[in-house]
Amino acid sequence: MVSKGTCMSEFRVEKDTMGEVQVPARAYYGAQTQRAVENFPISGQPLPKSLIRALGLVKAAAAIANRDLGKLKPEFAEPIIRAAREVAEGRFDNEFPIDVYQTGSGTSSNMNANEVIGSRAIELTGGDRISPKKSIHANDHVNMGQSTNDMFPTAIHVAAAQAIHESLLPSLQRLRDVLSQKSQEWDRIIKIGRTHLADATPIRLGQEFSGYVRQLELSLERSRRAFEAIRELPAGGTAVGSGINTHPRFGAKVAEILARDTGIAFVEAKNHFEANASRDGLVECSGQLRAIAVSLFSIANNIRWLASGPRCGFSEIVLPDRQPGSSIMPGKVNPVMCESMMQVAARVIGNDQTIAFAGATGGQFELNIMMPVMGLAILESIQLLASCTQAFVDFCAVEMEANRQACERQVEHSLAMVTSLNPLIGYDAAAAIAKEAFKSGMTVRQLCLQKLRAGTLKKKDSGQPVTEGELTAALDPHRMTEPEQN
Repeated sequence: MVSKGTCMSEFRVEKDTMGEVQVPARAYYGAQTQRAVENFPISGQPLPKSLIRALGLVKAAAAIANRDLGKLKPEFAEPIIRAAREVAEGRFDNEFPIDVYQTGSGTSSNMNANEVIGSRAIELTGGDRISPKKSIHANDHVNMGQSTNDMFPTAIHVAAAQAIHESLLPSLQRLRDVLSQKSQEWDRIIKIGRTHLADATPIRLGQEFSGYVRQLELSLERSRRAFEAIRELPAGGTAVGSGINTHPRFGAKVAEILARDTGIAFVEAKNHFEANASRDGLVECSGQLRAIAVSLFSIANNIRWLASGPRCGFSEIVLPDRQPGSSIMPGKVNPVMCESMMQVAARVIGNDQTIAFAGATGGQFELNIMMPVMGLAILESIQLLASCTQAFVDFCAVEMEANRQACERQVEHSLAMVTSLNPLIGYDAAAAIAKEAFKSGMTVRQLCLQKLRAGTLKKKDSGQPVTEGELTAALDPHRMTEPEQN
């Protein structure tokens, strides 16, 4: 048995309100963290690093607020602030070993942060962080005026808002700008449109891509709405929203400090009972991310189809070759970046289902008890969307090229060319031409010229023969890509 306060080569003994616990000898964390490590051997996946670092920011802001409000003496506040900022810088990521599938409030990870910051603060003052007698206490000093119930969701909001602001928005903007440039470059390339995967009327390749550009512009707007959904911070509500054991201005002060430190306009929650009890803001944020994922899936899938081939598909655009596509078919190259983005979208949609379920079922009365998994899912969604979008730009979109010859060749062979004849010869006559052209293997233009020369191509209203000039104008593919000009 290890005696209290002594160290072995591998473990030391720490004590909490439940008794003694063996902790790795040089760990900065203490008894409560170790209990959680032993209680939750679930996934082997700790909190996301971005959430750990947000906890550091939040703890630093809390110490500054308590100091400025006269609650925490400077001799305690200053080393706590410094230690918390070191956590925010990622210097202690390895000191957060608790599985993400833990207590539903995140209490284990909140205490993990308190213990690590407390130990480091003791060390910074020249004290012995291993000593059983803690000169800076994890609860009394580091966690002053706080509860897991308000501070852990505050950290989730901070981490998610930072990720949206710093990663997702810039990535989406880059993809939007690259596709906008392609849209302009390809605006004179005529191709066949498709509905139901069947031939439709002609469209310009640039027009088609302008639709993708608009999807990305809307995705940027949705990112900003996702950001807005989590700007309110629960800090200051403590255990149940009443603010017990904290200064009345603590929440506002913490939000102000975090806004200054991050450059993000965080504000105190308007109602702390709502902010503690519900995670509706995260649910809303995730819903916007799901809509972005749906748009990215659609764009990537359409590009995958447009690049299909190279000889037996559409082949209307050419993607850069990234890697061999088959272990058995030499020379095969696949649209791997499109497939990567589509898989990310599927994951984000699944994460949204997790977040919605956790938001709906995890909140009873004054607390939601599924916060760690919500934090994991929302941060994974943001990171995946940002990273895959960045990769798609770098390894696909920038080098993507149009295959003008393939685009224009298919227009002339399309039976949908008859659509522009409707105003001239009528719907029924145009439908008959489409069927006859398909059966005979002729193009619409070839068949119409044959009928025109035979005098059997008639105008719908007057019954007069269609002239060659009228036919040429009606079957001009470029005219078909715009509304009718009077």
